Amino acid sequence: MPQDSWNGKHITVAGLGVSGLSAARALAGLGASVTVVDGGDSETHREKAALLADEGIAVRLGDAETLPEGTELVVTSPGWKPSSPLFAAAAAKGVDVVGDVEIAWRLRGPDAAPWLAITGTNGKTTTTQMLASILEAAGLRTAAVGNIGTPIVDVVLEGDDAYDVFAVELSSYQLHWAPSLRAHSGAVLNLAPDHLDWHGSMEAYAADKGRIYEGNQVACVYNVADKATEDLVREADVEEGCRAIGFTLGTPGPSELGVVDGILVDRAFVENRQKNAQELAEVSDVNPPAPHNIANALAAAALARAFGVEPQAVREGLRNFTPDAHRIAHVADVDGVAYVDDSKATNTHATQASLAAYESIVWIAGGLAKGATFDELVTGAAKRLRGVVLIGQDRALIREALERHAPEVPVVDLERTDTGAMSAAVQEAARLARPGDTVLMAPACASMDMFTNYNKRGEAFAAAVRELGATSV
Repeated sequence: MPQDSWNGKHITVAGLGVSGLSAARALAGLGASVTVVDGGDSETHREKAALLADEGIAVRLGDAETLPEGTELVVTSPGWKPSSPLFAAAAAKGVDVVGDVEIAWRLRGPDAAPWLAITGTNGKTTTTQMLASILEAAGLRTAAVGNIGTPIVDVVLEGDDAYDVFAVELSSYQLHWAPSLRAHSGAVLNLAPDHLDWHGSMEAYAADKGRIYEGNQVACVYNVADKATEDLVREADVEEGCRAIGFTLGTPGPSELGVVDGILVDRAFVENRQKNAQELAEVSDVNPPAPHNIANALAAAALARAFGVEPQAVREGLRNFTPDAHRIAHVADVDGVAYVDDSKATNTHATQASLAAYESIVWIAGGLAKGATFDELVTGAAKRLRGVVLIGQDRALIREALERHAPEVPVVDLERTDTGAMSAAVQEAARLARPGDTVLMAPACASMDMFTNYNKRGEAFAAAVRELGATSV
């Protein structure tokens, strides 16, 4: 859609978050008449509204349900539910609702950089950043965008000649609102129940994730160990010649990437893939080399190889990559016990992967369960658990699962929710641990009952571990 076609168009932007502000400013800059609506009316909201007003953008606070008169298109922030009254009002008047990713896609010029797109229940950010690191190692001009980093609308507006390729992380929310997106290649890393209150069902959630494959040109990358991701590939309408590429922690078959004797190998983008394989990197090149992170690396490598990146760049990019904080991050060793912060493990699927990375664990868990159940998680991890320390609002759900499936495992149930609760949890975990164990803070729950976000929870854990180390000297 040419950029000059936005001139004079009446657009309503839903939400004053980062993506909403980016879309509003970008569209106003292209000559659109923009109104931002938000149900909040706090001091922060009013400060943002004042800044936008100075830029000629109208803002309506305290009313997120009424569609502004004359609206021709609604641009929503990702978190707004499809059932929102504003969208019902738009549908009644035949007005389309799209997200900022869709706007970015429409703003692309004829020679725009291709998108290598990544989604999944867990591992999206890490895999996207790994992919960007690999692309940079190949000498390509790239950026990790979408659900992370700079708003994708802002990056697209830099112009067609600013980048060679984008590594794009996409949430299920963003995919739901991006009907026109057609990536060069896409990957679904895994699927597990999450955000079902937003999507309404697991089927709807999976369908939105599967949108990432629609119209793919070169490769649809899926997880061999997660059949649901392969099913999404089978259901996708792709361009002729687009291939299904699997990744596996086992020995890869033809058209797959996998692991052989500690080596990441490619049997998808090689000549005579029925017989040949290409070494890409060693498992030790992946930081950290936990099983789920090796899977992330294989997915990133598959997308890079689909774009024509050479094996050496894959190795170099993985070696150069440093994961974000609070993602299975080693904090310290104290008295022979390793302390690991995986505060980003906010659901059972992520925590299952984290627990699988260690042999003998004292597990710190709990928080807001978001409707999750924990029986399968506890059953799978029971033999690895030295002990468990429970914190947070919904800790009873985990305790009950432990009573059913791991009754022999010692459990400390901490009722306190004050700022010292994490310090107490670490001290209790240290009491349960033995040399050679790992104290793993992988809560399987959201953090907002006790902390502002998972970052603050992880910081509290790391601070408590450092305090413990200081007192043990």
